[in-house]
Amino acid sequence: MSDPFVLTLQGCIQRQQRLLAWMHQEEVEVVVVCHPAMVQWLTGCRFSWMFEPLAVIEAQGEVLLVAPQRQMPQQAAAQEVVPYEAQWHSTVRNDQRAATVEVLHRVWPKCGKLKRVGVEFSSAGPHLTALFPQAQLVNAEPALFRLRRKKESDELALLRKAIGATGAMYARAREIIRPGLSELEMFNQLQAAAVEYLGEPLTGTGNDYASGARGGPPRPRSIEAGELYILDLGPAYRGYFADNARTLSVDGHPTQEQLAAWEKICQVFDIVQQSVRPGMRCQELFHRVQQHLDAYRPGAFNHHLGHGIGLFPHEAPHLNPHWDEVFEEGDVFTVEPGLYGPELRAGIRLENDYLVTASGVELLTPFPLELA
Repeated sequence: MSDPFVLTLQGCIQRQQRLLAWMHQEEVEVVVVCHPAMVQWLTGCRFSWMFEPLAVIEAQGEVLLVAPQRQMPQQAAAQEVVPYEAQWHSTVRNDQRAATVEVLHRVWPKCGKLKRVGVEFSSAGPHLTALFPQAQLVNAEPALFRLRRKKESDELALLRKAIGATGAMYARAREIIRPGLSELEMFNQLQAAAVEYLGEPLTGTGNDYASGARGGPPRPRSIEAGELYILDLGPAYRGYFADNARTLSVDGHPTQEQLAAWEKICQVFDIVQQSVRPGMRCQELFHRVQQHLDAYRPGAFNHHLGHGIGLFPHEAPHLNPHWDEVFEEGDVFTVEPGLYGPELRAGIRLENDYLVTASGVELLTPFPLELA
């Protein structure tokens, strides 16, 4: 039986075709990617974080993957896969980028003749760029991140699975929360719930596990009656990150002030469902929600409203006044309104994940929002 939770050849080809369209527009002969997430996005192959693969796509559509010898993929969206020695006698090498470039130079002799090459400026070091002595180097990174916004069906399957793990984590949290519980025990129990749900180790985790606080890692302290516990969870499944939040009352008896703030925050999701469409400006949504929450107390909401998720916890679109982007069909994004203050012990943040469709949004996190 085929695994439904992998990047498919069809999905990779669709992503490659979108990148090729950009290459033709910019007259780029090849693009070389070496960040592991970009390699996975392009070829469908995910490797251990210890390894440093790279992939090349030519304007004619041919893809070459240089992969660690002991993790050669059974399937890759590439016409050629060549190994490099990432380990010697089981020891992981520290000079892997030099090793991958040496292999690329040996099997791909045309590199010295290229005139216009796309690379990731933040990841392409001298080992790689020295391969192209005659080429003008073009920063392909902005285009790659822009193309990553549109999630194909194989990516959506992985994201839905990761998001499903947060549902299991919130269910476990509601079962065990009580005054006196250790924050570390809550963290351990929620990690276990996610692993049980996914059936394998997480490839990432987060974010906030501190009770009676705006956020932070779990501490060796017991949670207290009257506190609100913000659980902002970001488990990653095979490289794809979920990110959503629920807030729970530690003793199950939220105050009237806490309930009033909770109701104000919940109304934000109605605004999202009613207003977000392809073409809407993300800043417009941010300012609309800011105005709505300022009615509780100006300044009590003082962070971004949300962001895209995918192969990195924070991607485009950015629901943030520092960016000016528009929603596009295929975006998967979070909305995380919050209110904070001493009267709330110490605040409430709720976060949902959405998929932008042709006519609106689809809620991906249908988990209970209640404080108790």
